[in-house]
Amino acid sequence: MARGRFPGSGMASILLMEVKMSTNPSAAHSGVALDKIGQIAITVRDLARAKIFYQDTLGMRFLFDAGTMCFFQCGEIRFAVGASEQHTANSGTILYFKVADIHRMHALLKEQDVAFVQPPHLVARMPDHELWLAFLLDPDGNTLALMSEVPHVIAK
Repeated sequence: MARGRFPGSGMASILLMEVKMSTNPSAAHSGVALDKIGQIAITVRDLARAKIFYQDTLGMRFLFDAGTMCFFQCGEIRFAVGASEQHTANSGTILYFKVADIHRMHALLKEQDVAFVQPPHLVARMPDHELWLAFLLDPDGNTLALMSEVPHVIAK
């Protein structure tokens, strides 16, 4: 486990990495093959407001508070939200949350006054499914996305 600081945030971070050998030729050359994310973190200005949003509005399972950070479980990934003393511009990083029914989730979040940048829309038709996305903002203006891979219905 490595400890450090988020660039420009003044906030402590915990970085979890799993390193293992791979048959990837370039990985064999360097000896490094990162293939599993243990934690993702974002920076906010108002931790209390963000905690309510991620826990109550998005329904993430709260794990614990640690100083100016709070932690949630999102599937197999631990999600950290940390307050920064400095105003930081949004980095352009987008977190995509997989949902089974993007239209239903969009409607439920709209009922809770979540700000959407783009409603659900078809992005790509794949051989076995359609990829749908919708983009929303958290209370600090971080862009998040809903993502749904809708299988093709096979007519019988």
